Amino acid sequence: MQLKWLEWAKQIQAISQAGLEYSRDVYDLERFEQLRSLSITIMQEYVGVETEQIRELFASETGYATPKVDIRAVVFKEDQILLVRERVDGAWALPGGWADIGLSPMEVAVKEVKEESGYDVVPVRLLGVHDKKFHDHPPSPYHVYKFFILCRLVGGEAQESSETMGAAFYREDNLPELSIERNTERQIRGLFEFLRDPSREVFCD
Repeated sequence: MQLKWLEWAKQIQAISQAGLEYSRDVYDLERFEQLRSLSITIMQEYVGVETEQIRELFASETGYATPKVDIRAVVFKEDQILLVRERVDGAWALPGGWADIGLSPMEVAVKEVKEESGYDVVPVRLLGVHDKKFHDHPPSPYHVYKFFILCRLVGGEAQESSETMGAAFYREDNLPELSIERNTERQIRGLFEFLRDPSREVFCD
């Protein structure tokens, strides 16, 4: 769940980013830059990462601050769900990643499944949207909305990619170690409810 210091740091960063974008007064700009530096200092103090790296990852964007969008594809085969093994941590996740400029959420879902698993799918419908702060993910410097999009398997075969070490289908009672940065066990089990009842309504935090 969201840590208070992380929530405050992100709020300070968002305020400073908007101020730097829209302010014209030189003194206000100086104050907003100080706020941005304060948010970086807070992050550095708690996570122990070099200041410049935090600035690049956490405080390098311009314009009005908005949440990032993480697209996750939900692909069933009979009573099993498609997961890919992430190279970064060796654990398993729904295929997906950050939304791409120029692509719709459903187009991103199809692209990510192909790139990360080797399978071909067609999008069916949106299952739901989670705000990452309400779920049991590790702390993140970003405010993230996670879109879960149901896709239908139409072809392809399992393969590795630059980001994944393979793909496989798993039953609900035999889930592997999950990459909880990307998806939690509760989220995966909730998605199986749509397999049992396809008419379930879209969920949204």
